[in-house]
Amino acid sequence: MTDGDDGLLESTVSPYQEVLDALSSLITKRSRGDKSNKRVLFDVLFDYLKMLDLDEPISKMKIIHVAGTKGKGSTCTFTESILRNCGFRTGLFTSPHLIDVRERFRLDGVEICEEKFLAYFWWCWDRLKEKTDEDVPMPTFFHFIALLAFKIFAAEQVDVVILEVGLGGRLDATNVVQEPIVCGITSLGYDHMEILGHTLGEIAGEKAGIFKRGVPAFTVPQPEEAMCVLEAKASQLDVPLQVIPPMDASLLNGLKLGLEGEHQYLNAGLAIALCSTWLQRTSHLEINYLEQTSSLPEQFIKGLTTASLQGRAQIVPDRCINIESPGDLVFYLDGAHSPESMEICARWFSLAIKEDDQQPTLNYQPQDDVGSSRELVQKDYHGTSRKNTTQILLFNCMSVRDPHLLLPHLMNTCASHGVHFKQALFVPNISVYNRVGSHALPLTDLQVDLSWQLTLQRLWESLIHGGDAKNIDTREEGKDDTEKSVISCENSTVFPSLPLAIKWLRDSVRQNQSVRFQVMPTFFWNKIDIYIYISDSSSCLVKTFLFLFCSF
Repeated sequence: MTDGDDGLLESTVSPYQEVLDALSSLITKRSRGDKSNKRVLFDVLFDYLKMLDLDEPISKMKIIHVAGTKGKGSTCTFTESILRNCGFRTGLFTSPHLIDVRERFRLDGVEICEEKFLAYFWWCWDRLKEKTDEDVPMPTFFHFIALLAFKIFAAEQVDVVILEVGLGGRLDATNVVQEPIVCGITSLGYDHMEILGHTLGEIAGEKAGIFKRGVPAFTVPQPEEAMCVLEAKASQLDVPLQVIPPMDASLLNGLKLGLEGEHQYLNAGLAIALCSTWLQRTSHLEINYLEQTSSLPEQFIKGLTTASLQGRAQIVPDRCINIESPGDLVFYLDGAHSPESMEICARWFSLAIKEDDQQPTLNYQPQDDVGSSRELVQKDYHGTSRKNTTQILLFNCMSVRDPHLLLPHLMNTCASHGVHFKQALFVPNISVYNRVGSHALPLTDLQVDLSWQLTLQRLWESLIHGGDAKNIDTREEGKDDTEKSVISCENSTVFPSLPLAIKWLRDSVRQNQSVRFQVMPTFFWNKIDIYIYISDSSSCLVKTFLFLFCSF
């Protein structure tokens, strides 16, 4: 290649891609379970704050800090929506992102625009590059992202900052905050045990690390082991800790929460307590709910019923199929990534498909304009609900998860609601953990190792056959040179890539137009992004990010 060719290639890299490449360079190759330098990495965050002159701005921020295993993102989303509808300028920091890294930073409910993101990114990057050295190297990916969030919210002069903990709490990058207004702990369970500990007590201790002396804190009903630790930590720091029950649905005056699922009433209740306390402690007493039990302020109701969050109980018809009824292939997406949330997800899926089968309308979110907040819209599918339906599971989990725990929970929860999957499709991950952005994602890897997916398949077939996996018949179905073979059993199939599994689903719909396919994608993947390929009639393949279960 000539120098001219090199110059041409360099000129095609967009300013935004340069940022993604820079972020990718901060992703380390250390194991997530490596605890050897967690304390050191956390302590050095305060050096970075000094380098960026963020100490004083952070001390002046009116912050709501939220940790937990399940429901952090939903609780923060409800909280932000309530306070925005109360008239405050909001800054929301969450993780992970679904499609674009800018989703992690939201101003007044909308992700930060590219122009501002680029400006704040390089402001932080250039100063850190100038001031770091061998003793204090550049921050890791998530540490930099958190520092960037503080810079954005300080420069944009928001009234309230809502911070979702990335991982754990005690040593999380967001925990550099010394004086939040109020703290919240969502439902606790077993997740990231290689980092946080193998008991609920240990995990609760890490989450309670966000408690600050004398600062009010709220939590939801917890298992006894976890609650005992939370109460002990709160007592040590003179933290008034209050347990909040699920919100009474009648308080919404006949409306529904913006986020689907019965479990969201638990998160909504916690969000109400956080917002009420924030209003009280910041002397905004004109809007206060804390002492009321029979009604909610109008602003609270609007905030709760208009809250929106992708990847949570989201119903998406595949619009790529060129048939009259685009509702014949429907994906029921949720970001469940622990055994407990898996049960909740399975229950939601079971109830949602029954509800959809009884109605001629279906909620879905359009896939154009993926960079902005979406609102649910309704579309009539001309009676597709009267067709026969079949349920398909699309599954993968990393080997650090226990499929002997996950798959039986999933199968039994669905079966208890009368839902039985006709086929389970097992696929490997298609991305790499050390790149930010979709450019790093190949459509398929001809050298992919499917041994783990075959293990999952054998377990599924064993569960179907009541624990007897000895006589399971597998067959390899050859494809053309552009595709690897798929391995099929009576009740399941292993595909070498996610796009090939989606292609199989679309082909099945075209060949069985009297049947409506309802697909539950369930991915317990760490350090990778998951893409579902859905396109509309006017565009090529659109990569719709489902969930990234990792905070680097």
